[in-house]
Amino acid sequence: MSDDGKHRDTKLVHGGRRREWAGRAVNVPVHRSSTILFDDAAELDSAEPTFGTPYYSLHGTPSQWSLAEALTALEPGAAGTILYPTGLAAITAALLSALSAGDELLVTDTVYRPTRFFCERQLKRWGITTRYYDPLIGAGIADLISDRTRAILLESPGSQTMEVQDVPTICGAARRRGVVTMIDNTWATPLLFPAIAAGVDMTMIAATKYVGGHADVMLGAVTANDATFGKLQRTSWDLGHFASPDDCFLALRGLRTMGIRLKRHEESALKVAAWLKTQPQVARILHPAFPDCPGHYVWKRDFSGSSGLFSIVLNGGAKADRAAVIDRLKLFGIGFSWGGYESLVANGDWEKIRTATNPDFEGPILRLHIGLEDPDDLIADLAQALAGYPVRTV
Repeated sequence: MSDDGKHRDTKLVHGGRRREWAGRAVNVPVHRSSTILFDDAAELDSAEPTFGTPYYSLHGTPSQWSLAEALTALEPGAAGTILYPTGLAAITAALLSALSAGDELLVTDTVYRPTRFFCERQLKRWGITTRYYDPLIGAGIADLISDRTRAILLESPGSQTMEVQDVPTICGAARRRGVVTMIDNTWATPLLFPAIAAGVDMTMIAATKYVGGHADVMLGAVTANDATFGKLQRTSWDLGHFASPDDCFLALRGLRTMGIRLKRHEESALKVAAWLKTQPQVARILHPAFPDCPGHYVWKRDFSGSSGLFSIVLNGGAKADRAAVIDRLKLFGIGFSWGGYESLVANGDWEKIRTATNPDFEGPILRLHIGLEDPDDLIADLAQALAGYPVRTV
């Protein structure tokens, strides 16, 4: 039960469906517009861009407001949500709202690769220093915070290698020093990990993934607390960020079923991962619900479940052998993204992006997203693809 008396599945169904936005329809209609017309000059002169009030479409229409309101309702302690054309745009806007020239940013070493590119290419150009830290640092983050540190960017679980961070501990250390914290929470969504309640100031999701859920939309969102929302909103308006009303409509449609889809993703992924754990070609399961995954105890303490994305470490072999496994798969699409109804596979080339840590793995890594297919069919597909993989012998 949430703090307003409604369970999360009820919020997923009813969030953002105000009568003044939807009229007599169940769904809020798509509002395609740029200009908003005023009744007279006096109304134009007195108008201000505020949530839920027509002003100019850059600042929202019912298409955006309904989705933003629904997402905000899923995060206890949140002040509001801003929408973006992509998940990456959501992350970069959050960073720019918290940082100025001369500041320092601390970033988990397992961060999403394009986020690292933004830090190294753009923030560096603007005089902002980025330092990367071990995702398992926990309370040790306090030793890294300097007088110039203004923000800490977390991602939990981490990209590809799935380390789970001690978010409450890191956020507590940051708050004592007046440092803003933000997290890429796409893997868990607020359904499995309500980040603001755990102490985070801003939580970002690529709504492209589990919110949309059907591999047909690009969208991002940042939900923020009272201390950070105003600056986030102003920065986003200044940057001209705008989420398409059609994409917002698709995301709202996906949101209504996200709860039951996540449960199915979780159940199927756990079944597939448990089978993979018994296979000689697999050395380790990097899934937060499994003890093999670094930070498993934190996941068990802080999360209410798991989603469909995880990685496996192959037992010896080379990248060419991994490529052969990928190419033999029939039911898994080969490509980026995840969170849709379809199963996907991708390389887990963590060494291309990490600079602060150098973990030792038994072989190449495969990242799997388990979709909504029958898990027994996926297991059969993996079995034939793994057959013949050159297992390492001691």
